[in-house]
Order: sequence, then C-alpha cells, then structure tokens
Amino acid sequence: MADQYEGARTQSFNIGHFLIRLVVGAIVLAITAALTPGFRIAGIWPLIFGAVVLALLDYLALKVLKVQASPFGRGITSFLLAAVIIYLTQYFVAGYSVTILGALIGALIYGVVDLIIPGRAM
Repeated sequence: MADQYEGARTQSFNIGHFLIRLVVGAIVLAITAALTPGFRIAGIWPLIFGAVVLALLDYLALKVLKVQASPFGRGITSFLLAAVIIYLTQYFVAGYSVTILGALIGALIYGVVDLIIPGRAM
C-alpha cells in the first residue's frame, strides 16, 4: 500500500514538474521572441505549442545525442543545438517563425533568460 502511495506521489510530482517547466519555458520563449530580431510568435497558442515542441526536441536531443540543448549546457555544441531546435520548431508550429540569425540570437537570449528564471532544477 505504501508503494502505491509513493508511486502516485512521484507521478503527480512529475506532472507538476512538467507543467511548471512548460509555463517557465513559455515565459522564457515569449521574452526571447520579444527581444530577438527575426523571431515572431503570433499569439498565445503558438507560444504554448512552441514551448511544448522546444521541450520535446530538447528531450530527444538529450536522449539521442546525449547532449543537453541548453545554450550554456555544454559550450558551443549546446549553443548551436539550441539554435537549431529554435529554428526547427517553426516547422511544427503555425504562427512561429524565426530566421537563422534570429535562431542564433534567440539561443543566446534564451540561455541568458533561462539562467535568470528558474525552472529546470526543481
């Protein structure tokens, strides 16, 4: 019985953790888009879907490439991977557009804002 309780508690924590990361990711993405030339998000739904797609692509990059796609996670490799993920997201989300230069600048701004707003290490 105690094992079931622990499992349920862990599962709800993971869902809560995911929701917190999603909200923080959307806030960071909105700030990044607002500060980056060549980066446009046309509303709340593209922002939310963009945050979900970014999180999923980051997760896949970590699992497949064994590299964290945080701009400051592992140096230039992670910075470039973050820019590629920001750029690729536009192909999955309508209302989200970014240029290559915008993705590079966006990766830098995303990394700085992500350092300021907590959410990953919870």
